[in-house]
Amino acid sequence: MSLRLNSEVCIPMIGLGTWQSPKGQVAEAVKEAISTGYRHIDGAYIYQNEKEVGEGIHQKIKEGVVKREDLFIVSKAGDENLPMDENELVIPSDTDFLDTWEAMENLVDEKLVKAIGVSNFNEDQINRILKKPCLKYKPAVNQIECHPYLTQEDLISYCHSNGIVVTAYSPLGSPARPWAKKDDPVLLQDPKLKRIACHHGKSTAQVLIRFQIQRGLVAIPKSVTKERIRENFKVLDFKLSDEEMKTIFSFNRNWRCCPMEWSIKHKDYPFK
Repeated sequence: MSLRLNSEVCIPMIGLGTWQSPKGQVAEAVKEAISTGYRHIDGAYIYQNEKEVGEGIHQKIKEGVVKREDLFIVSKAGDENLPMDENELVIPSDTDFLDTWEAMENLVDEKLVKAIGVSNFNEDQINRILKKPCLKYKPAVNQIECHPYLTQEDLISYCHSNGIVVTAYSPLGSPARPWAKKDDPVLLQDPKLKRIACHHGKSTAQVLIRFQIQRGLVAIPKSVTKERIRENFKVLDFKLSDEEMKTIFSFNRNWRCCPMEWSIKHKDYPFK
């Protein structure tokens, strides 16, 4: 199951997230995901594990399990990648060359990447791109934190109205985040969610992924556990009812598991 981007490329709706996937485990997780059927692998330079992610991908290509053209591989550039001169190409990551927006547009022209997008952008920030003089390519994707405790309905509606696909990161509420507090809500343990999962004979994680797919979003749950990687992919054999979707939407409390408080004083902090 996939969505067509405004660049005419298709993005699989279920991907493997690799944020916080440790070295020594992430390559095996990628290999398991590809063997299971995942064709979307999400990464970033700042995750500091792209070398192993690439090793896992290359091994499966070498084994003939998949061809490179069958995979949708995502990487991201942050401040650590951006050059002083916006037209100066930055160093390559393990998957793509990334640069500022104009240079990224040039990379699409040069067929070095098939689509460009943004992450953690709010409506005003996306608008700044869309109103950019001589804009050649609109963002194809906005990757944002999204789960039932943070449903992001207004931002998603805005993105969809502008032909921008939304990818939901931390769709399970990022239970393993290192800064979690004892009194933080644990999405996977929500009693109402458990009842819905029990009704379908599914795990709460599967229900959370299915919730995003039925909203027309891409979901990238992270795991390095083989059983969970397989389980997270098995979400196409059931459907949540309208009433169940309404119940899950009612969980919203505008709570972020990834508030990025370390950058709250930055002039472009997006969560104000």
